[in-house]
Amino acid sequence: MSVETVVTQDDLAEMVEQVWVSYVDPEGVSPLVLTGDAKQPTEVHSTVSITGSWHGHLVYACSLKAARRAAAAFLAMESDEVGQEDTSDVLGELANIIGGNVKAMLPAGCFLSLPTVVMAPDTASYYPAAEQISGLYGVWDGEPVSISMWQSIKQQQEASA
Repeated sequence: MSVETVVTQDDLAEMVEQVWVSYVDPEGVSPLVLTGDAKQPTEVHSTVSITGSWHGHLVYACSLKAARRAAAAFLAMESDEVGQEDTSDVLGELANIIGGNVKAMLPAGCFLSLPTVVMAPDTASYYPAAEQISGLYGVWDGEPVSISMWQSIKQQQEASA
């Protein structure tokens, strides 16, 4: 069965905005500013996989400083109180929340994996069996943040056949 993506770039941007104002910047004092610059280096990558009637990944990536700040905001703590485990948990949860919103827009029969968080340079995370289909790239107080969707290459080939 071939299923084309039904989540647009605008849909993804709206989901990210809702999550951002709900969990990371509820007072609206430090918004995520989309720049479109996909070449920004990131050090923390949180991924959830979607399987079933659609196959792919949602990836939340950012600098370590942005990850710590997001964890502090999410947990209502000061940045210097946030440990590596807190950072990993929160980045996993952010990917999980956005991924769950994406899954809700996909055809029935999709399942969401538990998040995987990697704290390493962006070259450490890649998806050889998937192709990026959309992405949001921005800065948060000068720190890089990106959210991207990747779809199985095999599924894309089936959809175009």
